[in-house]
Amino acid sequence: MLEWIQENLWLVWLVLAGGLAVSEMLTLDMTLLMLAGGALAGAGVALFLPGLLWAQVLVAVVVAVALLGFLRPEILRRLHKGEGYRSTFDQLLGASGRAVGEITATTGEATINGETWTARSWDGETIAAGVPVDVMEVDGLTVVVHPRNKPLGS
Repeated sequence: MLEWIQENLWLVWLVLAGGLAVSEMLTLDMTLLMLAGGALAGAGVALFLPGLLWAQVLVAVVVAVALLGFLRPEILRRLHKGEGYRSTFDQLLGASGRAVGEITATTGEATINGETWTARSWDGETIAAGVPVDVMEVDGLTVVVHPRNKPLGS
């Protein structure tokens, strides 16, 4: 059995690389994937130089360290570059709608994107029914609105 492993060490490296790649799915950190790349390089060396275990390990370590040092930071930078997840409430910010009824500092309703929301006035002034409004913030399940055609602070 030991002789078979020594003759097929490339397969051991390949299984190790596969195990690390599958384990990466649990961490999503890209570290295990870089180590899998090193193990894959070790498998390549084992395929062509089956008797030189030290060369296989050396290449695997050098490739893994290079991937961890150069490729992983770039991948993580690109993954985290996006604006991320936006909830339905976050998407309401800046949306336009219309006052369904009179909106005061404490009560009212507005239709935003075809849905009726509990609303209140942003500056405390009363907004008449039918007036176009913009969502300034979301407070729980209440949208805080301001008349679209009225300048802020006036």
